[in-house]
Amino acid sequence: MNSVFEYAEACLHRADIDEKLALTHSAMRLMNEGKLSFESSKPVLPIASVKFPERPELLPPRAMPKRKLNTAEGAAAFFHAIGHVEFVAIYLAWDLLYRFRGLPEPFYRDWLRVADEEAQHFALIRKHLQGMGRDYGDLPAHFGLWEHATDTADNLLARLALVPRCMEARGLDVTPALIEKFRQLGDTAGVAVLTRILTDEVGHVELGSRWFKYVCGQHGFEPEAKYRELIGLYYKGGKPKGPFNREMRIIAGFSNAELDWLEH
Repeated sequence: MNSVFEYAEACLHRADIDEKLALTHSAMRLMNEGKLSFESSKPVLPIASVKFPERPELLPPRAMPKRKLNTAEGAAAFFHAIGHVEFVAIYLAWDLLYRFRGLPEPFYRDWLRVADEEAQHFALIRKHLQGMGRDYGDLPAHFGLWEHATDTADNLLARLALVPRCMEARGLDVTPALIEKFRQLGDTAGVAVLTRILTDEVGHVELGSRWFKYVCGQHGFEPEAKYRELIGLYYKGGKPKGPFNREMRIIAGFSNAELDWLEH
């Protein structure tokens, strides 16, 4: 393989976790060495053909058991849930660059970097879980994350609005308090992993904002109005609930007007 789209297709359609991580890092290495092609003549496979590992068991979000963070079982369940988010985020980044063609080469470079960083995040979480006597797949996870991809498989602007500018942006809101919670619990390794993820996620959301505005410009849409429209159409529940981390969201490309709309 020497095309980013061949790597994307392999990562999306091979379920083995370790192979997926290795392929992602291999593609990133080839890109850094100037050996990765951004050309492809093969058709895009339907999103329904994407393959996930057999484990973890996937449940509706409301069926997920509730556990307290200040217990060993609860902390392990929390990091397993975060690990699942990061694992699905690898798929989301690969699918974004695989499914939507005809964009400038920097678009594909940017989202390959995101896929590689999400793979690093997953590996860090998995190592922390293993230190707690668990591994990814040992506990159930919810299947809500990938629905954002299937719902927006034919609409690039909706994908950018729903995934980086909604799902990932939520991490900017909630992670600082979680970092403080685990700091109080004395989990310095967990704090380090969550801090690394938060730092990178600001950049991922910023890329989502940047490319959302670019694509809006290509089609003559006003970005803030288009964002409100797409959230209204695709987000289940009307729009995301706060509180919102305005400072981090501004850094990540949100406008004050967008934040005012989200808050009210």
